[in-house]
Amino acid sequence: MSPKIITDGTEILTQEQVDELWELGNSGAQNAATALSSLIGVPVTISVQNIIMVKLENLQNYLDDSIASMVVFQVRGQVSGHGSIVLHVPKKSIIRLSSIMLAAPDEEREINEMDMSMLHEIGNIMTSSYLDACANLLSLMLIPSPPSMVIDMPHAVIQSVIAGQEIDDELDQILLFKTDMHCAEFDLEASLLLLPSRSLLHELLDRFRKVKANNS
Repeated sequence: MSPKIITDGTEILTQEQVDELWELGNSGAQNAATALSSLIGVPVTISVQNIIMVKLENLQNYLDDSIASMVVFQVRGQVSGHGSIVLHVPKKSIIRLSSIMLAAPDEEREINEMDMSMLHEIGNIMTSSYLDACANLLSLMLIPSPPSMVIDMPHAVIQSVIAGQEIDDELDQILLFKTDMHCAEFDLEASLLLLPSRSLLHELLDRFRKVKANNS
């Protein structure tokens, strides 16, 4: 398997699929960085370090399960499959983002309502930008639903999201786009998790392949 993608061995991807997911992830990250820079008024860089594709039961081996903010969106648009996209921001990075956007002290404290309002806005911007970039690559419309936000342990939140989706096919694979984010003088942690039904994942990859073939 390519070093770009880490798996637990339960899903076999071709090299072509690996490259497709990598291109989708990086296009989304660059688009999100541009949009976030405009929102907060300072340069932001976001780069995908690796993509982790594992079963839900194994996610805890790849993602810190300490308390974090999870901003959850349903993926809608010109797709028949179902899925969700989740912005995961650890508590320390939430406080640091507030220090940049709200001129709040960068210190140990509890997350407050202003932080949560800020994260809603950041979640909207980043997720919409990610989906816009993917939609442009795939020549279709992808839009996020209105967000919901939970402060909790990531594994519990993701289990709840999956349980709340009424889908016909099994949703058991998590795509985790691990990113490095740098903003002002701060290094920040933020990750995007795509929770696709099996049909949605294959629909996106098939669409990517057809668009590339038409453009070649």
